[in-house]
This record gives sequence, C-alpha cells and structure tokens, in this order.
Amino acid sequence: MIRLDTNKNSRGVNSSNVRFVNQFNSFTLAAITTIVKSIKFASKPENISIVEKFIDELKSEVNIGDEVFGNILISLTEGANNAMIHGNKCDEKKDVEISWSVDDRGKNLTFIIKDQGPGFDYNHLPDPTAPENLEKTHGRGVFLMMQLADMIVFSDKGATVEMSFKI
Repeated sequence: MIRLDTNKNSRGVNSSNVRFVNQFNSFTLAAITTIVKSIKFASKPENISIVEKFIDELKSEVNIGDEVFGNILISLTEGANNAMIHGNKCDEKKDVEISWSVDDRGKNLTFIIKDQGPGFDYNHLPDPTAPENLEKTHGRGVFLMMQLADMIVFSDKGATVEMSFKI
C-alpha cells in the first residue's frame, strides 16, 4: 500500500509535491470511521449517473461546503470512470464499488473506490502538465484526484483508491 499526501498548491505530478510512504506507521482511516453508505454497479460508462446521484445524496446527509463538494464530485467521477474504463475494461460483468464514511469527529470524509481489474502502476504516471502531454485528451484523472483530495491512498496494486477530504 502506498500513501500519497497531496499538496494542493503544487503543480505537476512528481516527487516534489507527492510524498510516497511505504507503510502506515499508525492506524488507517478505516480504523476510526464507520461506513455510512456504499453502492455497487456494473462497469458501464452510463452508470456514472449513479455515482453523481450518490454524491448528490451525500450532500443532503453531510454538511459539505460548495468548494469541497466540487472537489468530491470531480474526484469521485474521475475515480469511478477510471475504475470502469481502465480497471474493469468496461466489462459489464465486473462491478465498481464506492463507499463513504465520516470520521468520529465529523472532520474528514473518506471514499473508497474498488474495481475488479489488475490495477495499474500509480508510481509511474505521466505528468499531464508536461508540454508533450498538454494536447492529449486523456491522462488527467489521477492528477486531478491528487490535486483535489486532501489525502489519497492506492492499494491492491491500484485497484482500490481511498480519498479523504477535510469537511
């Protein structure tokens, strides 16, 4: 498992703005949280509307400011799209699961997105802000998630992503 503590004021995806830690020295977020709600759906791109509805329902249950809500909406839709398209290869027999929880103090909202794919090499992603990548129409999802979440953790060889947002 790799933990990525993101720095929202930085640019690009490189070692200067993402800290890689090989192990947790303390407990994980799951140890202090309770799963409030989860959804599971087939890997069909049109199912992104299920994710959007899931996020809208969350806003009615948890007090989230507009800026954080926007960060969550973008991060979760990018993560769900990656899980369906890249992880599960749009195989409708494979599911994507998303769950959310709030820590005991009500200060952090955590999401876990799981797919049934083989994972990906999250340590060697191209920098979408590099000049040679600016014109590409893909390759920004993980970058956006890393910029918008307060913490992101990839596990299961990249088939699971955990994102935390301060609320």
